[in-house]
Amino acid sequence: MTTRFDSAYHAPVLVEEILGLFAGASRALDGTLGGGGHSAALLEAGMDVTAIDRDPEAIAEASQRLRSAVEAGRFRAIRGNYADAESLLPADARFDAILLDLGVSSHQIDDDARGFSFREGAPLGGAMEGPHEASAADFLNTAPVEDLTRAFRDYGDEPKGGRLAREVLHRREHRPFVVSDDLVGAIRAVLGPRSGPGDFARLFQAVRIAVNDELAGLERALPGLRDRLAPQGVFAVIAYHSGEDRLVKLAFREWSATCICPPKQPMCTCRGRPLGTLLTRKPVVAAESEVARNVRARSAHLRAFRREG
Repeated sequence: MTTRFDSAYHAPVLVEEILGLFAGASRALDGTLGGGGHSAALLEAGMDVTAIDRDPEAIAEASQRLRSAVEAGRFRAIRGNYADAESLLPADARFDAILLDLGVSSHQIDDDARGFSFREGAPLGGAMEGPHEASAADFLNTAPVEDLTRAFRDYGDEPKGGRLAREVLHRREHRPFVVSDDLVGAIRAVLGPRSGPGDFARLFQAVRIAVNDELAGLERALPGLRDRLAPQGVFAVIAYHSGEDRLVKLAFREWSATCICPPKQPMCTCRGRPLGTLLTRKPVVAAESEVARNVRARSAHLRAFRREG
């Protein structure tokens, strides 16, 4: 179990598994830099690393941590959204290894001022770019009932998503949503007094995904990042949400298929060849020892795809 890449900012998950998938790579793209733990591991393994992150605090933290690699010209960080990699990276940039570690960092969750937490009195923030961007409070106070329902039902897997959306509308007519307690109160009103931390975590995550447009961004990013792979390059994604994991699974399976024509079509009219190889038939999950050390690793699902040579 690897712990030397942990920091007070964040403990990266599945490090050893990532390094195994990326064995032999020399140029890596870390599309979700966070605290720089995965980037530190990739640098130690001999790779040059380009990293992207939406959060200026993450860029500052990781750049300081990896200062020696910055000075050696082996590491550079770009502020932006990995979904916009096409415009952020040089046109000819290709990588032997590309990593996305989706979700939020431990620091973002633990810093109440960032608004990712449902701890009592925490502000309803949740914007990846920082506390001054559009927030969960903005979303809850202005989104139409259809968007609220979609967030709770589709991103939060909540069967009562429509009822919760209407409860939010009713409450905001009398008082705006400002702190975590406001959303917790709405959840309890709909799910009942026995609702607890698991429900709050799931539904706060759903709001965060909506605020940051995370699923649409991931869906947009996947084919573009695939095309940034060098021949035999590996694309690995760690997902923590069922919707994210489903998008990655379906994309990797399609890219690995010889034919993607409709089943009843009499003649193949698609590309007629796989774009590469699926390396993970089932998602790789953290070992019990890692989950015991870092409980946030329990929901991590790692999938990987290798581009054809």
